[in-house]
Amino acid sequence: MNWEAKIITHRSESRIAVYFEKNAEWIARIKQIDGARWSQQKSAWHLPDTEENRIRFKITPISPTIPSAEGIEQIEKFKQWLRSKRYSESTLKTYSEALKSFLIFYREKLVAEITNEDVIVYNNEFILKNNLSASYQNQIVNALKLYFKTIQNTLIEVDKIHRPKREKILPNVLSKEEIKMLLNAHSNIKHKTMLSLMYSCGLRRSELLNLKPNDIDSKRGIVIIRQAKGKKDRIAPLSSKILVMLRDYYTAYKPKTWLFEGQAENVKYDERSLSNVLKQALTKTKINKPVSLHWLRHSYATHLLENGTDLRYIQELLGHSSSKTTEIYTHVSTKSLQQIKSPFDDL
Repeated sequence: MNWEAKIITHRSESRIAVYFEKNAEWIARIKQIDGARWSQQKSAWHLPDTEENRIRFKITPISPTIPSAEGIEQIEKFKQWLRSKRYSESTLKTYSEALKSFLIFYREKLVAEITNEDVIVYNNEFILKNNLSASYQNQIVNALKLYFKTIQNTLIEVDKIHRPKREKILPNVLSKEEIKMLLNAHSNIKHKTMLSLMYSCGLRRSELLNLKPNDIDSKRGIVIIRQAKGKKDRIAPLSSKILVMLRDYYTAYKPKTWLFEGQAENVKYDERSLSNVLKQALTKTKINKPVSLHWLRHSYATHLLENGTDLRYIQELLGHSSSKTTEIYTHVSTKSLQQIKSPFDDL
């Protein structure tokens, strides 16, 4: 079967796009690759840009694929340190892969001899040369700062490891009318409830799928979001309209372990299936935008701001550690902009 693979940038991240004619066997195989996603906009499956995936799809490897023996040992020690500090497995994987990439680049050099100048060379000769994103570079910086804080006798000055200039990318937001169309697109109560709960509480995809029936506290009128990003619990107000919808859903499906389960009992609803629920709603509403599930969260925050909710409360509702993260929604809120009269109107 004919196929083509090439490096693309998707949402500011380097990915490997794989193009082939529709084939059930190939789709099943590619779905099994960790991090595989379908892009309707690009009409292609795309995967993380890793050494392993480059080799798998016959793309020239970025660099040698294995660190030195010392590098392998250091990566394992770093993983142990991260686990002892109770970092999530997702963060552990991200940081250890980032460190691995750096130590592969300097596989001929002892870790104790690595300097701040080497980090600058790596940024220029590896990240920039391979058109890797600023967000990937930032992950490398996070990993290196943390790693070099944990080891002794090093030439690196951790505080002098600089970050890439932050990209000012505005969050994608739907209008209230578009949100209403999306949430009313499904007649299936389960699909409708999942999307509605995501928007009404500003949930991340993982937060929705990790909810359990007891996390809906109808007496207090709240949803309890447990161990979300950063291992933080938080609460969100429960809409009375959502509560009615949840009761109808619960009566119909009677979930046991997870609030939203797949076809098998006690099995969490699949992430990809949830994305497909959104895609089906988009098809029905004919909204021609590359909407992702995270747009619901962005729209929730922006609409709260436009309704006059204090930014500090929005920060708490979204679970942001820094107010700077929440402030980005002030740049997409149209409430104040609509009151500004263009000088063009006076011509």
